[in-house]
Amino acid sequence: MASSTTMAFLALLVVLLPMAATAADSLAPFAEDLCKEVQCGKGSCVVNTSSTFGFECQCDAGWKRTRRDDEDDLKFLPCVIPNCSVQYSCMPAAPPVPSIPDNASAFDPCYWIYCGGGTCSKSTTYEHTCQCDAGYTNLMNVSVFPCFSDCAIGNDCEKLGIKVSNSSASGSDSGSYAPVFLPGKLLWMTIFTASMALVLRN
Repeated sequence: MASSTTMAFLALLVVLLPMAATAADSLAPFAEDLCKEVQCGKGSCVVNTSSTFGFECQCDAGWKRTRRDDEDDLKFLPCVIPNCSVQYSCMPAAPPVPSIPDNASAFDPCYWIYCGGGTCSKSTTYEHTCQCDAGYTNLMNVSVFPCFSDCAIGNDCEKLGIKVSNSSASGSDSGSYAPVFLPGKLLWMTIFTASMALVLRN
């Protein structure tokens, strides 16, 4: 019994691993179009078939993907956090750390996104918008950017193109969304793992 399970496992391994290894090569025609669909905020999309999602966002000077200093594992996130001074003292309170969504999934964009003084809302399966609370606006009036109070934006942020607006409107929607994709290599590994689970279960 154990040897038949082992043989089935090895057969799947021999068949699926080469497919997973060459998945990036077989997706080359589609990879070029990938960056046409990806919004990197204040950054540019670069096709990288060796990365998990098939692309990376390279941030413009003065912009980051997260508030963390170590972002090497998160290169698929859009560059939406300004690297300039934000003074929370003028606001009633600093924006709370967002709670993890109830249906926590690594592919839920709201699991990764920081919206500041607003809440993340999935607009489609892999896209999000930041809906601002009263008294907050999206940076640069782009709905994928975090929400801040006007008084919080420091003077050094102007060099990044952030202008302080006088409105306190809640979330505006410029139609800019931040998609995330599940390309072939990860898909093949998921199929392989599910197949292995079925084989080992029997």
